[in-house]
Amino acid sequence: MPRYTLDTNVYIDAFNHPQEEAALDSFLARTAPHVHLSAVVMQELGAGARTTAQAHVLQSDIFAPFARRRRTFGPSVDAFKTCGEILAHLWRRDGVPYAKRRRSLVNDILLALSCREHGIVLVTKDGDFDTLRPFIRGFSHLRPWPPLATRLERGLRAQRSRRQRR
Repeated sequence: MPRYTLDTNVYIDAFNHPQEEAALDSFLARTAPHVHLSAVVMQELGAGARTTAQAHVLQSDIFAPFARRRRTFGPSVDAFKTCGEILAHLWRRDGVPYAKRRRSLVNDILLALSCREHGIVLVTKDGDFDTLRPFIRGFSHLRPWPPLATRLERGLRAQRSRRQRR
């Protein structure tokens, strides 16, 4: 099974909409051992905590469980270097300097690069990652919620495949 990480927008939707929370819970029930938390997402969620109580909930209910299981990851030094190169390329291509771009673009690039470095698929609702794909080869992202084959379905496919090869 692939390893996944959830983008900030997925968590925020789950915090604000019971239906999205139920979808997230269902996804996690099937994939929890394969889900990791990005340091970039931790920073974005932490910055958005409006109250001390919200910050404590983030720490105890989201950050700490991933940290305890050693399922957190972040961008490397090379990712930061490549991020700068991508931003410079975009400036040359579009004529829009770094200072005039959305601040979240840097986080999006770092998140995509670190996902690629760690072989993790990003689950996101953010369409901006489609525009980054040409700059970050090997980066994978999906919209919520990716279909997951059950163990039985995988077994049946494997059996059919073996029969076809005979």
